[in-house]
Amino acid sequence: MSQTAKKYVIYYRVSTKRQGESGLGLDAQKRDIQLFLDNYSDVPFEVIGTFTDVQSGKYADRPELTKALDMAVTEGAELLVAKLDRLSRKVSFISALLDNKRLKVRVASMPNADKFQLHIYAALAEQERDFISLRTKQALAVAKARGVKLGGMRDATMKRNKAAITAADAAAQRIASIITPMRASGSTLQQIADALNTAKVPTPRNREWQAMSVRNALIRLR
Repeated sequence: MSQTAKKYVIYYRVSTKRQGESGLGLDAQKRDIQLFLDNYSDVPFEVIGTFTDVQSGKYADRPELTKALDMAVTEGAELLVAKLDRLSRKVSFISALLDNKRLKVRVASMPNADKFQLHIYAALAEQERDFISLRTKQALAVAKARGVKLGGMRDATMKRNKAAITAADAAAQRIASIITPMRASGSTLQQIADALNTAKVPTPRNREWQAMSVRNALIRLR
């Protein structure tokens, strides 16, 4: 007798239109889903539906999530998400989903977690977000009381970040003729870093090259 395939309905969520169009965030979710399917899922399995919302997790009324939930319940499938906060950032919303006896929720990044563990995780995550929000508000209030122009702080930070990105891009271009052929010939990241250090080529911050900084430069060159 052939084994019945496990059914999955996959749900993705990105917070902004820019993330949705660029793939930022979405690619990471797809990676985690695939890792789960390849390493933790019962086999055989079948993905019967995939839904994606481009909307903040603060809102419960998300059209694609509604479709995903309806399909999962109707077809007796598991709703599979990369991370719990892709469903919602509100513990009350997640709790309601977990209490639905007709719905099975599976989180790729916590492949063996049951409903009770997922509920605890959601509650702890919400507490942490509330604490971080409170801490940020207090820090801003203290800065404002000292006469700091908060908008100016953000503008200055953005300018520094932009300058750092420009410098890193320029540095990657300068060493492209060295690191690209070395990598293509099979050199490790550390071997490339050692070669740059031997040649006295500094990083954008005038430090020695490490394997990770070489990796970042290669990514920029793509």
